[in-house]
Amino acid sequence: MEITPQCVVALTWTLKDTLGEMLDELTDPVEFLLGGSDLLARIEEALQGHEAGDRLDLHLEPEEAFGDYNENLVFLESRSLFPADLEEGMTFEGLPAGTNNEAPRDVVYTATEIYPEQVVLDGNHPLAGIAIRLALKVEAVREATEEEIGRGSTGTGFFRVQPQAPGNGLLH
Repeated sequence: MEITPQCVVALTWTLKDTLGEMLDELTDPVEFLLGGSDLLARIEEALQGHEAGDRLDLHLEPEEAFGDYNENLVFLESRSLFPADLEEGMTFEGLPAGTNNEAPRDVVYTATEIYPEQVVLDGNHPLAGIAIRLALKVEAVREATEEEIGRGSTGTGFFRVQPQAPGNGLLH
């Protein structure tokens, strides 16, 4: 089956920065909906017309991937507003009451530095500002279900930052 909008592709990949440093490796196939919110637009474009077994090597600049780094999404907040077990790398969907009113509430923030009295929160995607190289392999292609089309996703969410526990270094 040829990849077209509104189909599901199972992919494996190796994700590296432009210096060749490994950022992520997906060795077990994961399904993504084309035409929904699962994949970056540049990846969807590149996949069109391909079939199971095909391999693609993509170079994505920050604006095609996770955007430029925005220093206006970094906030210094009071440590007392966060749980006692706060660790670097923990993520939060939005910010608790009492934090900076200027901070967008619909962003996932990562605690990047923790001080006795303050916490640095970064609302940028972990790969913002980075050009990436993505070696993809199409493992399978199938028609999307009505449910997947209706919600615009297979539910994978790799390319959206999800709140996660500390110590989970994987992006997927």
